[in-house]
Amino acid sequence: MQKVIVLLFGMIALGAQSQTWKPASVSLTTRWGKEVTPSNAWTEYPRPQLQRASWMNLNGLWNYAVQPKGQAIPASYEGQLLVPFCIESSLSGVGKPLLPSQDLWYNRTFTLPAAWTGKDVLLHFDAVDWETKLWVNGKKVGEHKGGSDPFSFNITPYLKKKGEQEIVLSVWDPTDTGLQPRGKQVLDPKGIWYTAVSGIWQTVWLEPVPKTTVQQFVPTADIEGGKIRFATTASGLTGNEQLHLVIKSRGKTVKDTTAAFQPNLAVSLPSVNLWTPQTPNLYTVDVELRRNNQVLDRFNSYFAMRKIALGKDKNGYTRLLLNNQPLFQFGTLDQGWWPDGLLTPPSDEAMVYDMVKLKEMGFNMLRKHIKVEPSRYYYHADSLGILLWQDMPSGFAGFNTPSHVAAEAREDWKRPAESATQFETEWRAIMDHLRFFPSIVMWVPLNEGWGQYDTKRIAELTKNYDPTRLVDAPSGWTDRGVGDVNDAHQYPGPGMEPPAANPGRAIVLGEFGGLGLVVKDHIWDPKKRNWGYKTYLEKDKLVSEYTELLYNLQLMVPRGLAAAIYTQTTDVEGEVNGMLTYDREVIKIPEALLRQLHASLYAQPNGKITFINKATETEPNKFKYVIGAAPDGWLQQAMPASFKETESKPLLAKGASIYAYQDFTINEMPEGLGVKLYGFGDAKIYLNGRLIWEEEKIRTKRHYDDINLSNKISLLKKGNNRLAVECTNATQETHFDFCLYRLDK
Repeated sequence: MQKVIVLLFGMIALGAQSQTWKPASVSLTTRWGKEVTPSNAWTEYPRPQLQRASWMNLNGLWNYAVQPKGQAIPASYEGQLLVPFCIESSLSGVGKPLLPSQDLWYNRTFTLPAAWTGKDVLLHFDAVDWETKLWVNGKKVGEHKGGSDPFSFNITPYLKKKGEQEIVLSVWDPTDTGLQPRGKQVLDPKGIWYTAVSGIWQTVWLEPVPKTTVQQFVPTADIEGGKIRFATTASGLTGNEQLHLVIKSRGKTVKDTTAAFQPNLAVSLPSVNLWTPQTPNLYTVDVELRRNNQVLDRFNSYFAMRKIALGKDKNGYTRLLLNNQPLFQFGTLDQGWWPDGLLTPPSDEAMVYDMVKLKEMGFNMLRKHIKVEPSRYYYHADSLGILLWQDMPSGFAGFNTPSHVAAEAREDWKRPAESATQFETEWRAIMDHLRFFPSIVMWVPLNEGWGQYDTKRIAELTKNYDPTRLVDAPSGWTDRGVGDVNDAHQYPGPGMEPPAANPGRAIVLGEFGGLGLVVKDHIWDPKKRNWGYKTYLEKDKLVSEYTELLYNLQLMVPRGLAAAIYTQTTDVEGEVNGMLTYDREVIKIPEALLRQLHASLYAQPNGKITFINKATETEPNKFKYVIGAAPDGWLQQAMPASFKETESKPLLAKGASIYAYQDFTINEMPEGLGVKLYGFGDAKIYLNGRLIWEEEKIRTKRHYDDINLSNKISLLKKGNNRLAVECTNATQETHFDFCLYRLDK
């Protein structure tokens, strides 16, 4: 990438202002947050996908005021706020909430360099939450609605010929009083809902562009044809322009070509260096837009040769393919929150730290959960080799169907037309912004029914808008039979949907785990509940439980599981179920151990799964059972008198207990052995009278838990065997079920 010249003006004045700025008081901070100053706040070039040499960074101290909603431009301001950090954050220097009844006003000045004369000046806002209105030199320029999609204005007509130029910005944010996409922000944070983020929260910058300029440059790889295609849009064209491209791979020029400008240009490559998580090969490309041998516009970009698709493995399971090869995708739910910056990472270095640690832990993917990061985040994912599933930030609203109705039977929300239009406008804008980045392999427009509406249409809209990627719609709970995957959420799990019921779609586990560890002195608010789906006070217990969780996951891969996502990368406010603490100071499980535990997931599945009794979600299952109290010797008796046989799932009242068994015959010893279990309460599993597994307060809820018993195969015997399960002290009214399966090479 070419060297970027950063134009920073007014540094003397900024230095004086910096002496008065300090972070707002907060209970927890990061090492990077402690290094932030007004002069070093996000100084990196913000748009690596289309990088020009000249720009001006407007991050730093801005004047601000909070006024009742709807009032005129303030006559004076109440203080200074550090951009790009939101007003609620510590690093803004303010650290106070913005209410839906208020407007947040920003003000600052800048001076343009003489070298920009004759060029158009674009003012870029990479993210402002939520409704933005802009004035330049007292004249209104425009408005924008959306909290996560970047936007810009051509402010050239509003600029004075010389001297200081003034920006005034107003922002209104309804937070959780509105239906707009917002992710997990609420005015009263607790549980899985976090502190609100209002106003500017990503970089603000100026860019001079020529009258004839490239606006978008999006590569799409054709790995079979050995070609890279560039979708290019430009303004000010006269019809006789050319594109000159110099493409390099691993520092060496592989293509130097000039072609007449066209919206879709295909360039053949002499050889193809594929992009994978193990070898994240990136090509660089220097681009010139020319007319009559005169360079009109010049920028740098990059691309990767990679393909994402679905395909069948040798056992007929649908898999996620990378470059036409099955690849199990395993990562974390990554929410991207920070104690000092909230949605804004303290620095580029801090942002990269999380990603590097995930790679060191042996993950090859992450799900960017209901948040859009700065562009540089995706560049780092491209460079490091991390597969990304990108969520749309959701706006929570429930279903019209009563909550007691099972999630899969509920109807989609009848979303108001204006809200639906806004959601889809933002979603298209986010896809337009992010479709450049090859690390993104899955779009996730809907999550767990939060604001879920018109599921089939939204899935089709997403797929048609970008057919080069897969679509997960929705992730968790409320599947409608559409999209490329069926995505289960199971806490702690693991669990999965049955492949047989989902022909043509990959089976993925979009969220599971959530095992918490309370680490003293690294807690957001020690006075409140700090929780995980299971929470421990001892590190050794967390390690033991995570090891068992991953062991159970292993046998699900040959059964058709194509991807899994563990909750989560870091603790977030009251949630303590991260791999790292919220301040990123403590790694809860050693990276080397995690790499070892994860390595077996990536091996190509070998062997065939056979259900010894029925696959319960898709076929009736028979077993013997009694509800109440089990007679003595029930584990060995041929058929205790009080037991009966069922062909459906018995229903337990809250507090009840069930004892059940299934006899089966073994002729050849299997390579693996697993159980699927459904129930609530304290569970125990016996094999031929021996207790082989137990767990208190299981909560399978929507999907069966998978339990890997392969380490107990030595207890099997040729001929007749008995698997017995008890579930006592049911914690709610629940159905009970189980089934047994084997893996054979």
